[in-house]
Amino acid sequence: MTEPGKDPAVTSDTKEEPPQTLLEQMGGISGLIYSSVPVLVFVLINSFFGLAPAIWASLGSALLITVVRVVRKEPLQPAISGFFGVGIAAFIAYRTGSAKGFFLFGIWASLIYGSVFFASILVRWPLVGVIWSFLNGHGMGWRSDRKAVRAYNIATLTWVAVFAARFIVQRWLYDEDQTGWLAFARLAMGYPLTAIALVVTVWAVRSAGHRVRKLEEDAGETDREVEERLRAKYSGETA
Repeated sequence: MTEPGKDPAVTSDTKEEPPQTLLEQMGGISGLIYSSVPVLVFVLINSFFGLAPAIWASLGSALLITVVRVVRKEPLQPAISGFFGVGIAAFIAYRTGSAKGFFLFGIWASLIYGSVFFASILVRWPLVGVIWSFLNGHGMGWRSDRKAVRAYNIATLTWVAVFAARFIVQRWLYDEDQTGWLAFARLAMGYPLTAIALVVTVWAVRSAGHRVRKLEEDAGETDREVEERLRAKYSGETA
């Protein structure tokens, strides 16, 4: 029997799944490790057997990783995007006829990502906040709170610095034909810099989320109502 006032379709066994952490949404620790395997395979095979075998070996390792993740029922999106990333890198290496071409896509991707993240700060739509709100179905009420926007600006600017550092260093190594060091830089500037950016991102998400939740709880308002009230408040202060 069900208790009065409760929906019979909802039982005590029904539990909501906890929301994924930011790291889990990016593929988790295993995703970070998997992403380095095709790069290592490419460099090692290229050193001993040449470019063509290295291209096929990197594609094969990326495909194998994708299959493993599907079998283990791990998040599929990071696996698919990783496979296509390796495929594009391998295609560029094939077209350029040079092993260093394998890293060209990642180099220019860093420049594009960094530019987009920086532009989002200029237009007051910091991408860290926008992406987090989109992934978790949250509203955009934080955009009307100065401290929340500032927190997301700091997190977004951290990612800009990460992408800029990757582009500058790896582009220089590319111009110097340092394929081995390119692979090292790709890995060394991957995990450590990503970890730093994630720490700042988590701080920003918690800081902004805490402020918006407090405003909603105090006033019993929706995200839209919070945004309108704060806009009116700050407009009055600057008038």
